[in-house]
Amino acid sequence: MSWLAFAARAALAGVIVAAVALIARRSPVAGAIVASLPLVSVLGMMFLWHDTHDPERLATHAGATLWYVIPSLPMFALLPVLLRNGISFWASLAMGCTLTVLLYLATTLIAARFGVTL
Repeated sequence: MSWLAFAARAALAGVIVAAVALIARRSPVAGAIVASLPLVSVLGMMFLWHDTHDPERLATHAGATLWYVIPSLPMFALLPVLLRNGISFWASLAMGCTLTVLLYLATTLIAARFGVTL
């Protein structure tokens, strides 16, 4: 992939993140709806398909994405609880991210016990 293609993909991802922030300023719920859309995943799959045209690679990617979305969800339950109880944004975010990483590791280990390779 050329640097130009990489820069274009990075710019598109940046525009999506910036749009979520702008929308959330006006309406936190609308921003959450846009943020919850799997836009990055869909774009990633489109770019992967464009680059490889490999259905097995894409299927593996989509399946792994599903498995990793599940352990990322508790962060969105923890973050508002921490913020509403006076924990600073950065500390709350760090705790949420730490929880997510730990749950990713647990998911990988548990999935392996059931024969799922992530």
